[in-house]
Amino acid sequence: MIKEKEEQQIKEVCERFCLCGEYRSYEIINSGHINTTYRVYYFRNGELKDYILQRVNTYVFRDPVSVMDNISSVTEFIRAKIKAKQATAKRNVLHYAKTCEGDYYTFMDDGGFWRCCRYIDGSVCFEYTDDLKVIEESGKAFGEFQRYLQDYPVEKLSIVIPHFHNTVRRYAAFRDAIAEDAEYRVADIQADIDGYLELEEIATKCYRMQREGILPLRVTHNDTKTSNVLFDADTHEHLSVIDLDTVMPGLVAFDFGDAIRVAASTSAEDERDLDIVALDIEKYEAFTRGFVGEVSGALLDAEKDSLALGAIAMTVECGMRFLTDYINGDKYFKIHYPDQNLVRARCHLVLAKDMIAHLPEMQEIVKKYCK
Repeated sequence: MIKEKEEQQIKEVCERFCLCGEYRSYEIINSGHINTTYRVYYFRNGELKDYILQRVNTYVFRDPVSVMDNISSVTEFIRAKIKAKQATAKRNVLHYAKTCEGDYYTFMDDGGFWRCCRYIDGSVCFEYTDDLKVIEESGKAFGEFQRYLQDYPVEKLSIVIPHFHNTVRRYAAFRDAIAEDAEYRVADIQADIDGYLELEEIATKCYRMQREGILPLRVTHNDTKTSNVLFDADTHEHLSVIDLDTVMPGLVAFDFGDAIRVAASTSAEDERDLDIVALDIEKYEAFTRGFVGEVSGALLDAEKDSLALGAIAMTVECGMRFLTDYINGDKYFKIHYPDQNLVRARCHLVLAKDMIAHLPEMQEIVKKYCK
């Protein structure tokens, strides 16, 4: 009964987007953590056509119309760039469907906010990977994303999550949590707290440089995981960047840095054995080679110099957010065992310190590919 009701709603949403052909079926895609995602199949002209249908989480994204305005504007801008060079952009940028009224979204009667885009045929994504080619290709994908948008008027974008990578503000929230000590956990983790406080200057440097006008705001993705890139299923070459909900003004260093935090670590983000947590310099170089090779010509020298610092900043920020949440009683991040946020925080602290130890080498690698 629940499945029948769900399918009936999916059909109604598809009708809003004027999808051509005969509806056949749907399946749930469970890889995302925020929105509810379905793959929907239609039969048209003798073959199956598939679409990605999403119900957007409006608790996380309080202004979903602005989210879609950002996404549609950026994707159409990229599409025009690609089509100026080649016949089609079908596999290289997401293509969102419009409703019969001409909108890129629809509100259903129950308040649900929905969108629909074409499925990119022959594509695959990787949740985690040690494949250096895939890591380099993910770097190319995010670098290409930056390059296509280098002349996009960033002031047109809405800020969908205010202060998202404001590391100065993140430190203030960290100190507030320590002072309140809501769950009486501070006394047992003082060494972890001190570790993060000692890194405040280097972790906030990029943000302070932006406030001083040294680093410009650009269009940034703000969730640059390898899993947010589609690759050709056969060649593993990159096709398109996906999951564009957090596209908004930001720093290139933070997009680069957040990708490195995930792609170039030797361990999972909640590894208990801290002796095996480190920066994998080979993975770092693979991503850097792909990213910088695509975007270096579009960046200021100060931006190039900030990339490695961005990796440290994003690793510290993320780890500090885990520790803040642990102090507050694990209210924000989903956990699967009682001290997972503390384990995550300790893992990130070790990774950040290893990055700092390798900072000169990281910067030299950036310079190598900027040439």
